[in-house]
Amino acid sequence: MFEIAILFLIFSSFLVLYRAIRGPTIFDRVLVINFIGTKAVIILALIGFAYGRPHFLDIALLYALINFVATIAFLKYRTTGKLG
Repeated sequence: MFEIAILFLIFSSFLVLYRAIRGPTIFDRVLVINFIGTKAVIILALIGFAYGRPHFLDIALLYALINFVATIAFLKYRTTGKLG
């Protein structure tokens, strides 16, 4: 069951890549990168739960934090031209 869910999430990530290619603005592309990062977090959590490895959940939380901070930092840099 978990394998089917993981395959579905990977397939949906490939569908979103179409939006990255056809996105008219940089913000569409950033949204796609954030979406793929979020799917990676969900896949890590599913793998950790399915195989009984709770430390995968810690890795998933860390990756979610890095994904969020990187997205905010890039958008701030893009709109203001500096990070500070």
